[in-house]
Amino acid sequence: MKSILPLLGLIGAANALHLYTDGDKPKCFFEELPKDTLVVGHYHAEEWDDHAQTWQKHDGLSIYISVDETFDNDHRVVSQRGTSNGKFTFTSAEAGEHKICFTPTSNSGRPGWQASTSGHQGHRGHVGVKLSLDLAIGESSKLESTDKSKLEDLESRIRDLNSRLSDIRREQVFQREREADFRDQSESTNARVVRWILIQVVILGVTCAWQLSHLRSFFIKQKLT
Repeated sequence: MKSILPLLGLIGAANALHLYTDGDKPKCFFEELPKDTLVVGHYHAEEWDDHAQTWQKHDGLSIYISVDETFDNDHRVVSQRGTSNGKFTFTSAEAGEHKICFTPTSNSGRPGWQASTSGHQGHRGHVGVKLSLDLAIGESSKLESTDKSKLEDLESRIRDLNSRLSDIRREQVFQREREADFRDQSESTNARVVRWILIQVVILGVTCAWQLSHLRSFFIKQKLT
């Protein structure tokens, strides 16, 4: 059975609701909205499990959301199907009464989907789904201004992160340049060391050859050979 839950004094505020529905029966409420009013809703649906005797989240549960303008021959402004946890938004084009409905669908096959939960938390009848709903209703400009300030804050943080990343990149480039200079200096030093060793080897070789030649000449002169 569709129920009417009037919401008063919600302009520019947020409200939390808990709706209970029997299986796949829709749950509706009516809201009088001024012109150009932004409505943002966050919902979370759970199924009743007779075995566990508690409300549980289930991936097979989906929610169909519809919003109709009752003052304009039930002109539908929102027709959206989502998972058990989601968000919907709309802006009232004209002032008047709007009907907001939620229709659950489940493929879980749980006994609690349309099982009797008489006596649970004071609820009677066949309650299969509990829908937690947070509504934010206000002037579009106010909510958009809030969103804009949040975006500006995020943009500022992103710019700060980009600046830090640029500093890190510059530091990395500087370190790579220092490593390249050190590598070039090391290679140049090693090359000079190798050249000096080769020169020393040549000098020692020439010295040894001269000494052997001198000794040979000396022995010949002494007629020892």
